[in-house]
This record gives sequence, C-alpha cells and structure tokens, in this order.
Amino acid sequence: MDKIPNLPNIDPAQLDLPSMDKLAPLGELSHPPRILLLYGSLRERSFSRFLTYEAARILEHFGAEVKIFDPMELPMVGSVPETHPKVVELRELSLWSEGQVWCSPERHGAITGVMKNQIDWIPLEQGALRPSQGRTLALMQVCGGSQSFNVVNTMRLLGRWMRMFTIPNQSSVPMAYKEFDEEGRMRPSAYYDRVVDVMEELFKITLLMRGRVDYLTDRYSERSERALRKVNAQIERL
Repeated sequence: MDKIPNLPNIDPAQLDLPSMDKLAPLGELSHPPRILLLYGSLRERSFSRFLTYEAARILEHFGAEVKIFDPMELPMVGSVPETHPKVVELRELSLWSEGQVWCSPERHGAITGVMKNQIDWIPLEQGALRPSQGRTLALMQVCGGSQSFNVVNTMRLLGRWMRMFTIPNQSSVPMAYKEFDEEGRMRPSAYYDRVVDVMEELFKITLLMRGRVDYLTDRYSERSERALRKVNAQIERL
C-alpha cells in the first residue's frame, strides 16, 4: 500500500480509520453489567467496606451483577505462588468483571497496603488475557479527618497503568466515622449523593463500553509489532 501523504512514518496497512460503524457493540450482551468491588481495610468496623457495600446496593438497583472481594487472608504479593486460592479468586473476578470500584481509606496520605496488595496481584497480562484492560473503573476513598483526594488521585494513576477506563467522577468521604450509623449504613448527606452520582456514571459508561472494548483497546503500535513479528518468523523459516 502507498505511503500516506505527510505521514511517512505510518504503515498504512496497520492504521485503523475509526468510524461509528466500527463502534457497534459485538458479542452476547444479555447478561447484567458485571461489577467487581474492592475495598482496602481489614478492620471489623471498616468504613471503606461500609462505603463499598453502599455502592454495591446502588449498582444492584441499577441492574448490575455485583461481586465484592474480601481481602482477608490474601497474602502479600510474591509471598505465595499465583495458584493460591485467594489469588486465583481475585484474578478470576477481575476477568469476570466489566467494571470495577476501588475504595480505600487514606493512611499516611496514601492508599493502604491492603488496597495496593489487591491491585498488585492483578497482572497486566495473564497468558493471552488481560484481566484489567478495558474495564471501567470508579474510585472512592474514606478519610479519618478532613477531606482529601490523595487516595483517589493515586488510584487514578494505578487505573491508568492497568489500562482501565477510569470515569471522571469520584467520591471522597471526610470524617467517615460521622457518616455511618451503628449498622454500617451511610447517613443521608451530600457525600452520599456524590456516591450515587459516581455509581450512576460508572453504570452508564459501562453500558457504553460493553461490546466495544476489543475495538477501543486495539492499538496501532501493537498491530505494527505483531505484523513485524510475523514477517520475522517468515524470514526465519526461509
């Protein structure tokens, strides 16, 4: 194929020309949107867990199928083989999911080790599969004191690194001990309304993404690399 005028460095054979037709959803989409929720605390009275369950209830009302991973007894990354039951469970849930919610307390101005350990166990690649790429992601944090956005900002960086589509909206709940009752239910407030906003946005974006992820995550650089490997393999066989 001839070179593209003014774009001599591009291989025309590997360049996709996006169109609305190519964004048509593909595959079987009759199942409810699948959302995995992760929280970052092992405390008995864990406000990040309480907030996660509030988010799950909202998502279920919208029509999602939700699963919440319990991080208790998940070993530290590198301390056990990848065949450990809790590691297998987490990775299978990530593959199952179409969207995710991450919720962590703020500790020393950052996410907790419990939260980071879960994210670190989810690899960028698992054989021919990518357990995180293309999933939608919503972020929430709880604070013991005044409001901060350190945790959601950190998780936003991690989500991008994991090649996830992180929605713009996010939730940060300050002085979380005031926002939940004795049963662990969140009290009515502007913070609760924001959680509803975030889950509503996540659900909408997940619906938009379903059936389009393969196309949206198909990249020119990776197509070019595959084509080059194929050519080199053919040369080696000669």
